[in-house]
Amino acid sequence: MDFMEVFFVSLGTAVIVFYGVKMVRFAKMFHPRVWFPQPESFFTSMGEWAVVTGGSDGIGRAYAFELAGRGLNVVILSRTKDKLDRVALEIEETTGQKVKVIVADFTEDDMYECIEAKLKGLNIGVLVNNVGILPSHIPCKFLQTKDLEQKITEVINCNVKALVKMCQIVLPGMEIRGKGMIVNISSGVASVPSPIYTMYCASKVFVERFSQGLQAEYKAKGVMIQAVAPFGVSTPMTGYQKPNMVTLTAEDFVRSSLEYLLAGDKTYGSICHTVLGWMVKTVPKQILHSESMQDSLLEYVKKRLGK
Repeated sequence: MDFMEVFFVSLGTAVIVFYGVKMVRFAKMFHPRVWFPQPESFFTSMGEWAVVTGGSDGIGRAYAFELAGRGLNVVILSRTKDKLDRVALEIEETTGQKVKVIVADFTEDDMYECIEAKLKGLNIGVLVNNVGILPSHIPCKFLQTKDLEQKITEVINCNVKALVKMCQIVLPGMEIRGKGMIVNISSGVASVPSPIYTMYCASKVFVERFSQGLQAEYKAKGVMIQAVAPFGVSTPMTGYQKPNMVTLTAEDFVRSSLEYLLAGDKTYGSICHTVLGWMVKTVPKQILHSESMQDSLLEYVKKRLGK
């Protein structure tokens, strides 16, 4: 064979191997307990405490309950003390684990010294950075966002800064002990640039890149860091959309996502969301970004929210 034949044969082989590996990885997602098994003491071996931001509702509340059920004491953080106290009591009565509450409004940025002081001395094995907000419950174009200046600050503080600051507080202890797990909640909409969710989507892209970079830096130290990117989950943020094959309850999603903790630095948390993520990435951007698609998505969301 001449040079060009060798080149194209080699290129074809490389393409086949590349996509073959991707298909194998995709296939593994169907059987997480087989491919990513966890010892029974996996969570308690990390430490005594789990810290969950946005822990009074939705996905954060479900993580708090599930981690307590697996033997960890829990610290839950949110801005509404009444909700925190109710959830804390439920967790204690249901699981018998200790629960601490910290009142924190993550749309602000002046409470991290207080959070650090209240977490001092705890053997924290798991951190779940779940807290996040939408700039608007009804999606809209960037300049149509109500109180835009305020929302820019709030989204950056809550979706970006909170994640980084909580890692800054908790990660040093994990590095010293040589073990720990950090779960950072992203979103499936960050899989592609998403018009009418532009600011929210961009903030969740940061979550993924920060998580993946941090994992590369601290993997050798024994700390596992993973971005989890769900699509539809029935929570207050999504207007408690009716669960179906794609929209999961928070409890079902969290139980599923915990099975994928050893699956790499990013997962979608469930097989249905993994398939959906693959499908979204195959749609040409010209279609996803068309005005008709944006209008259709807006109408769909309004219908699901009953607006």
